[in-house]
Amino acid sequence: MNKKILVVDDEIGIRQSLQKILEKEGFSVVTASNGEEAFKVIRQGEIDLLITDIRMAGMDGVELLKVSKSVSPYTEVIMITGFASVDTAVDSMKQGAYDYITKPFKKADILKSVHKAIEKQILTMDNIKMKERIEAMESGPLIETASPNMKNIVDLVHQVASSQATVLILGESGTGKEVIADMIHQLSPRRSKPMVKVNCAAIPETLIESELFGYEKGAFTGAAARKEGRFEAADKGSIFLDEIGEVPAAVQVKLLRILQQGTFERLGSNKTLSTDTRIIAATNKNLAAMVKEGLFREDLFWRLNVISIELPRLKDRREDIPNLVQHFINRFSKKNGKAIVGIESKAMETLLNYEWPGNVRELENVVERCVVLDRDAIIGSDDLPRELTATAINSMESVTIPLGTPLEEVERILMEETLKHTKGDKGLASKLLGISTRTLYRKMDKKEE
Repeated sequence: MNKKILVVDDEIGIRQSLQKILEKEGFSVVTASNGEEAFKVIRQGEIDLLITDIRMAGMDGVELLKVSKSVSPYTEVIMITGFASVDTAVDSMKQGAYDYITKPFKKADILKSVHKAIEKQILTMDNIKMKERIEAMESGPLIETASPNMKNIVDLVHQVASSQATVLILGESGTGKEVIADMIHQLSPRRSKPMVKVNCAAIPETLIESELFGYEKGAFTGAAARKEGRFEAADKGSIFLDEIGEVPAAVQVKLLRILQQGTFERLGSNKTLSTDTRIIAATNKNLAAMVKEGLFREDLFWRLNVISIELPRLKDRREDIPNLVQHFINRFSKKNGKAIVGIESKAMETLLNYEWPGNVRELENVVERCVVLDRDAIIGSDDLPRELTATAINSMESVTIPLGTPLEEVERILMEETLKHTKGDKGLASKLLGISTRTLYRKMDKKEE
């Protein structure tokens, strides 16, 4: 149980006694001798439980309780008090403290109160994470799709979600691999349990083993207390191993063992632990090619590749762009307090014709930028990033005109081909031709006479 507890007391003997008791229980403990020092620690985050004396010089325990709840509302608080201050301790519970213990205290009473407070904190955080997962599913990129390829993928996700099979999600960066992983978990029988996400590329090679499997106190320099790994945290739930191709060879062996036997050891321990965790992996690399090059274990590849889902690039599912754009407009308008209702046809045409090397993630970022910078209710071409509009203009097909073609005929060809490119949008065509819309209409009418 890698929970972090802050003990605050101006008596060094009490601090040391509580630290010893709690560390033997597997907690990570830090101490402070006064309220001001403690508040600095709390502001840094990651304190699950605060145990503080009430009577201290300067900022006392009650004041520390108040400021603690203001910056870290989900940190539970236990007050330490002498008999004469019991009334104050009871009042502090009305202000958010979980419990109080009186001096002189017994070890059993301390541990009972601490474990109950930690259980409440875990339950609270689990509820928050569940709410966030539900909101993420509701606000995430659309599962509804107009793309036949994506429809097949969504059908496959519904099929495999209820199983226990390992899933390997393939595709370029930004195609929505994490969204599919979330969908698999949310549709599975494990939906009420944790979905732990690990970006294997973001963790240094020297740390990824300890992150995944945990470690014991003293396992290496800096290992001051036991820490559970991501697989322990994901027990009974799912774990999403993004960028699985970045995992070093030594860790690949341990992953293979988990897939085969469901067992592992923390660093620095000989005790074998079990985990019931469904693995969902993803990569933008060609794992089969890496296997041939000796960069990825073949047996691990086949264990991961039980069910393979390959996501298309956004440019290969352009029919989804309009719905995705509107979805992102709705989400970012709500997030930023804006009232954007839609997008002009010219701007949408630009988005439809762009190549999207960054896929859905790039589209999401572009729409968010437009929503933030837009000054009216409709996103127009002027709101789009310059690189998109420049690409749209530069992507025009060339027109070959033989030498000796009469100027009047050249003019007609250029106008007609430009209108084909803009799909009949005379306003955009006139801008590309460098003439006014009125002039374009006049010349077109003249050609039709």
